Amino acid sequence: MSGVLERTLGILELLARHAHGLELATIADQLNIPRSGAHRLLTDLARCGYVRQVREQGDYVLTTKLVSLGLSYLGHSGIVDIAQPLLDQLAGVSGELVRLSVVDGDRLTWVARAQGARQGLRYDPEMGSDARLSCSASGLAWLSTLSDEQALALVSQQGIGQPTEFGPNAPATVQAVLDGINETRRRGYSVTLETYTPGLNSMAAPVRLRDQATIGVISIAGPTVRFTEDKMHALADELIATAGQMAAASGASPFFNVARRSSAQPIYAP
Repeated sequence: MSGVLERTLGILELLARHAHGLELATIADQLNIPRSGAHRLLTDLARCGYVRQVREQGDYVLTTKLVSLGLSYLGHSGIVDIAQPLLDQLAGVSGELVRLSVVDGDRLTWVARAQGARQGLRYDPEMGSDARLSCSASGLAWLSTLSDEQALALVSQQGIGQPTEFGPNAPATVQAVLDGINETRRRGYSVTLETYTPGLNSMAAPVRLRDQATIGVISIAGPTVRFTEDKMHALADELIATAGQMAAASGASPFFNVARRSSAQPIYAP
């Protein structure tokens, strides 16, 4: 990695994936940074309150300062205020995990959730991660609202999620991804069977006003033994209705209004 800013962000992103912390040598080696340079950057980050050492000469971990910035931003964006009641309602009806992801440029990021499962198997991933567009129900729902050229440009940029990295049924070719996109367009919602995570099925619908760009996606996910394909299709009307209510209420969110204006231009231009 080259450049102070790129290296600094790389350290933050790496530590975000390792909650228990990493030692200096590991951070430097994984990011291909000289250890002396990594030490200077970590010292600056610690001085500014973004990282700390578990003990003297020990591992480096993130503090809650970065988290608080993100939560503060979401709080002022109006996303959670609008989304949570609708997510809670859909989670209660489905009995599974319901999530909202938002379109931010060329990324689709999960930002809010509601858990409907009260007992038994529960799928409860961390928020803040980006969806792999080629094999997630949320990704396919967004891509289905774009042209094939725009969709494939985003998939190419991010890369196709292979079955060895994601679920055993993840589409491994461009044609397989296109088939999933076209099927989602035909139905108006996506259905995936163990494409993103082994043992997990999911469905999703785009959040958008008529003739406007997609601003987010609502998904429902649950274990394959309980969240069957038949159950997903039975919930389709409820999912689509919730996505419609979310779109109608999105005007109250500063983030969604900015996202809608930003999406007025094509996402991909050759």
